[in-house]
Amino acid sequence: MADIIQLNQEEIKSQLGDLVRQSVEDTLNAMLDAEADQITQAHRYERTEKRLDTRAGHYNRKLATKAGEVTLKVPKLRNLPFETAIIERYKRREESVEEALIEMYLAGVSVRRVEDISEALWGAKVSPGTISNLNQKAYSQIEDWRSRTLEVEYPYVYLDGIYLKKNWGGTIENIAILVALGVNSAGNREIIGAAEGGKEDKESWLKFLRSLKERGLSGVRLMIGDKCLGLVEAIREVFPNTEYQRCIVHFMRNVFCNVPRTRGKEIGAKLKAIFAQEDREACQRKAEEVAQFLRDNKMKSAANTLESGIQEA
Repeated sequence: MADIIQLNQEEIKSQLGDLVRQSVEDTLNAMLDAEADQITQAHRYERTEKRLDTRAGHYNRKLATKAGEVTLKVPKLRNLPFETAIIERYKRREESVEEALIEMYLAGVSVRRVEDISEALWGAKVSPGTISNLNQKAYSQIEDWRSRTLEVEYPYVYLDGIYLKKNWGGTIENIAILVALGVNSAGNREIIGAAEGGKEDKESWLKFLRSLKERGLSGVRLMIGDKCLGLVEAIREVFPNTEYQRCIVHFMRNVFCNVPRTRGKEIGAKLKAIFAQEDREACQRKAEEVAQFLRDNKMKSAANTLESGIQEA
């Protein structure tokens, strides 16, 4: 029986794809006809006193959808303009398709590869010019977001540098993306700034913090970051009345650098216990206790790092 009944998986997929694409096409065309009926106040070929206009045929237009490229029969009216709410005039792709193309490009997929993928997914190859136009659209939106005015106060601001790889003239380089995360008065977190910096030096942080201030960053009571000297100096210069606190996560990472990996979980629990104390005095006592434990277990470098952190606090 197994030899008699055989299934061609590729043919089934192709037929199912055609079925879905045809269903999408039929549905969109039916919606276009319904809109035309609503504008003219009459169905096609219907003669009533309420009729405002008559049909004058249609024109074909291609639209790339997630189900593939479909052909739309856009109605034409003799007198009234037909402006569909389903598909914007001159639009050729669904927004989801545009987003997919932009994401592929930003993820580092080559233009030629994007063309091949678009043809395989939607049955229509997207030209390099189209991809370029979409990217310009994305960059414009990103720039608008980066330069937006900060209209509310952010009492707490977290600052850090994230290192990403960038293709620059055919060579791959590590670049720092300086990021600011603000916490507003309601306790909600929001990315309030992101900028490319060559490295996390004082000049890069100065430029970044000044841009935040120019955009309206105010009401900052505390800034949190790692022990980057350039960052600390830049904060003192741009926001002199703002307190600075070393990030707990970075601090714990510095301690872990001097702890055997096999004892990481044990030491991690002890470090977390320090910050779980109810007041400053109890926190310092617990930190001294953990530092002594590290010394007794031959982790002197970790103990020294912990004690230096206690003194800074």
